[in-house]
Amino acid sequence: MDTAFFILSKLIGLALQVETWLVIGMVVTLAAGRFARPRLARWSGGATLYALLGIGVFPIGEALLRPLEMEFPPRAAPSQIDGIVVLGGVEDQRATAAWGEPQLNEAAERLTAAAAIAIAHAEARLVFSGGSGRLRNTVLGQPNIPSVTVDFFVSLGIDPDRIRWEDQSRNTAENARFSYEVAAPVPDETWLLVTSAFHMGRALASFDAAGWSQIISHPVDYRTGSFIDGIGWNLAGNLEILNIAIKEWVGRLAYRVTGR
Repeated sequence: MDTAFFILSKLIGLALQVETWLVIGMVVTLAAGRFARPRLARWSGGATLYALLGIGVFPIGEALLRPLEMEFPPRAAPSQIDGIVVLGGVEDQRATAAWGEPQLNEAAERLTAAAAIAIAHAEARLVFSGGSGRLRNTVLGQPNIPSVTVDFFVSLGIDPDRIRWEDQSRNTAENARFSYEVAAPVPDETWLLVTSAFHMGRALASFDAAGWSQIISHPVDYRTGSFIDGIGWNLAGNLEILNIAIKEWVGRLAYRVTGR
């Protein structure tokens, strides 16, 4: 059931990506021109062009993502911490495998923030939760995943005996369930959940569903700023944020409906 949900979510995610619809618009335009449908060609071509211009100039994705981030403003870590759970999605596994050194992506603040807290609280255990979330790996078999995160923490002087790496989870629901099994928290312990601010709402709901209702949020990796300051040509950046926003809003709805 979990694998079926994972595969379905990945396929829906591909269908919801904005570039998928931009390509469809271009294909419709070319097909309409080829089969002498000038009105359809003008309509689809114009709509695709206006969509590209609108996304390229205006930070529409930030407008959708900001409400999710505003739910979890930055906060200081508590004085007493027994453990830290860090959600994956921060590693560039392909580049790491190619160059033999840990490579991080735009969500690197998850690791840097967790490392800073772990260094300041030498008694805290550290659980990193994240396997391969690629659909291909689920279908063809899981490869050996480079230990990017563990290497990063150890390089900063954190004792490897404090670190547990849960490498089987493929999505947020599995992050929560498998992390709970690895950490085995007791009721009087204080644990922090470190993940991107826009993702924190869905993550907390999953951790609560997994039985870990007392975990404390520690949001990082804020992606939005002033809408006015974001106006300007940035097609690649705006497209990425828009896809993230759509994915997160749809993911929240799907997790709520399925109780994950």
